[in-house]
Amino acid sequence: MKPHITVITLGVDDLNRSLAFYRDGLGLSTKGIVGTEYEHGAVAFFDLHNGLRLAIWPRKDLAHEAKVPLGPRSATEVSLGHNVSSKAEVDTVIAQAKNAGATITDPPHEAFWGGYTGSFQDPDGHLWEVTWNPAWESADEPGQGA
Repeated sequence: MKPHITVITLGVDDLNRSLAFYRDGLGLSTKGIVGTEYEHGAVAFFDLHNGLRLAIWPRKDLAHEAKVPLGPRSATEVSLGHNVSSKAEVDTVIAQAKNAGATITDPPHEAFWGGYTGSFQDPDGHLWEVTWNPAWESADEPGQGA
């Protein structure tokens, strides 16, 4: 397998609520909900960078497509990392997420490893960590940003 991820899909309980959170609250670019003509196809894609996309798809439809049972939500299965270029940007992104309706689980603070970090959960409980890492020159370096 080549280590080239192109889509990260988050299962959501309310597609419209999650669309509003990511598009309107966090300002991610999207064409909105597509695929509504298919029984299990309604999904929204957000362009991130370098060809990477974030998808939000109803959990029940994701389970149906993957042929797995629909289980309970868990915030500890995956964490999405968004690396930024300064401490101030961590504060800004965490505030933006809070204003969009996120739950701040760990307010921005100095990290034991020398960086600055904070975490939030989106409306479906997905965990995001916003981090400034002084060991990484730029948040735009390949593999460094979300």
